[in-house]
Amino acid sequence: MTKLLVVATGNPGKLLEMQAYLANSGWELRLKPEELEIEETGDTFVANACLKASQVAKATGNWAIADDSGLQVDALNGAPGVYSARYGNSDAFRIARLLRELGEQSQRQAQFVCVVAIARPDGAIVLQSEGICQGEILYAPRGNYGFGYDPIFYVPEKQMTFAEMTPELKRAVSHRGKAFANLLPKLASLEITDS
Repeated sequence: MTKLLVVATGNPGKLLEMQAYLANSGWELRLKPEELEIEETGDTFVANACLKASQVAKATGNWAIADDSGLQVDALNGAPGVYSARYGNSDAFRIARLLRELGEQSQRQAQFVCVVAIARPDGAIVLQSEGICQGEILYAPRGNYGFGYDPIFYVPEKQMTFAEMTPELKRAVSHRGKAFANLLPKLASLEITDS
């Protein structure tokens, strides 16, 4: 029996990414209704993921999944953090702003964080998972894959940026990949009822 999970996003790209992570989980993923807007008012990734999952679950009467993720740069006191997507009006602008704010700073440690939350139809959060990928910010973009800050986020253990990795490799090492890897065993043991 396939179980429905509404994804708390209007972004088809994010839906495809989640479908890849949950391919053999027995869940059918569907985008939230377009008219349903959720404002991210939380000041942590956990708060935003839970808020989105809970509100979408209550609004649709279905199980819902949401993630919130972003880049934290040590030298910028954790910025852009929960404001990663709102740091500018385009990927190019966000990257340029981040590089400008870092300047010639030699301390360029950073991490990508992802929190995934799942809510029951009544809005109660039943599962949460976090994934972190450590890296550093380059002085200039490298690579043509991915999106967002991928061209400047360098993963030392792989000696490449997210934007230089194949989608498969990025899924395996990324913050989102780790969050879903932690989530899958818990998801499999979840008791599903129509409450």
